Amino acid sequence: MGTTVFERRRPAASVVEHSLAGSEHRVFWLDDLGAEARKRRPALTGEHVAQLVVVGGGYTGLWTAVLAKRRNPDAHVVLIEAKTIGWAASGRNGGFCEASLTHGHENGMSRWPEEMPTLDRLGIENLDAIEASEAELGMDFEFERNGALALAIEPHQVEWLEEEIAEAAARGDDTVRFLDQEQVRAEVDSPTYLAAVWDTRGSAILHPAKLTAELARVAEELGVEIFEQSRVRRIETPGSTGAVTVVTDGGRVIAQRAVLATNVFPSLLKRNRLMTVPVYDYVLMTEPLTAEQQASIGWKHRQGLGDLANQFHYYRPTRDGRILFGGYDAVYHYGRRILERYEDRAETYERLAGHFFTTFPQLEGLRFTHRWGGVIDTSTRFAAFYGTARDNRVAYAAGFTGLGVAAARFAGEVVLDLLERRDNERTQLRMVRDRPLPFPPEPIAAMGINATRWSLDRADHTRGRRNMLLKTLDALGLGFDS
Repeated sequence: MGTTVFERRRPAASVVEHSLAGSEHRVFWLDDLGAEARKRRPALTGEHVAQLVVVGGGYTGLWTAVLAKRRNPDAHVVLIEAKTIGWAASGRNGGFCEASLTHGHENGMSRWPEEMPTLDRLGIENLDAIEASEAELGMDFEFERNGALALAIEPHQVEWLEEEIAEAAARGDDTVRFLDQEQVRAEVDSPTYLAAVWDTRGSAILHPAKLTAELARVAEELGVEIFEQSRVRRIETPGSTGAVTVVTDGGRVIAQRAVLATNVFPSLLKRNRLMTVPVYDYVLMTEPLTAEQQASIGWKHRQGLGDLANQFHYYRPTRDGRILFGGYDAVYHYGRRILERYEDRAETYERLAGHFFTTFPQLEGLRFTHRWGGVIDTSTRFAAFYGTARDNRVAYAAGFTGLGVAAARFAGEVVLDLLERRDNERTQLRMVRDRPLPFPPEPIAAMGINATRWSLDRADHTRGRRNMLLKTLDALGLGFDS
């Protein structure tokens, strides 16, 4: 069994301890919001009547509400959030905005090969629309379309990158560039980097919490009513009325149609309760780098970075000169439990800090100011699924598996198309029409997920070679990823 670069080049324990000593268990992005963006909305009370009710105040729900009002400015749209706008994954993710709607080209090719030219184009068009929305809707969420570097940190991963470049060339894609070791270290200087592929067009970085705050502001300016601290307890669709009623502890909304944008949280539809599992992901944020520290790593083009391991890291710069560093551990808790105490995990933060200084030993002495965790909705196909229920009165999207920042906007378009019974390019996609296989119930789910995670770790120690379990899951179109 081999070792990984993070085992071969561990920093001193004192370096890790020093870096974490002053960190707070808080979400940097939420701390970084201004007072106006922190405004709180009232809870739902009494009875309301609307044309559309959206459940969930993250990216999917907010984009759905905004797009619904842009399609039909006269429509009365109500959005209901259980806590506060953007408090969950939408306000605490890494801030990577990827064009891919399929969790990467390879995953898409394994599932919908005949649709990939269309899906790739739609993904780019969706990312273009997000970029354009800053000007069109008067928003500022610190969008930077600098591309992303896929990093080889082990020799066998260089071969994977060479294959990726060859495949891109075969399909006429000139937006990706291969960087050898000297070239990649000229971009971002780490002794762990052996090569990289730079996707120059399909990735951006942004401020996650500012995106939620800006979407909420725009939604309200368009006339959307937003209610917070209003957990939806049930959804009713009495057969005689053709309406849908969303019920909270304090009130209800009677609407013509509803969109469920609850993602990782238990679905209000029984049919979807085994379709996702919650997986915890963790992040560190550094203090701002000095000019000397910044010069020591380069990174002038401010790309998003991610390595090619199964247990991978993602990292990116912020506008004020910090580095966000996250990933590697993806933790599932028995019974699909989602608890606040799972968000602070000392052993993961220590591991991430160690990996950070393996990556950038020249930054030893740098401190982390924030540490936090959050939960991702993982589906068996790694990408979102869509559908309708209750005689087409209710639409849903979920299962983004960590790549929902951009895909959530596409999902908003899809669920509105489905409710309106539009027959168009999006609704004709097999990716939209097909449902993934569900995860099994407990205890099989926990046993399978933990065995898969162990197998992925072993593959990282054996030049990427996948064992029989992983090969079987690949053949069945099942898996577990963050």
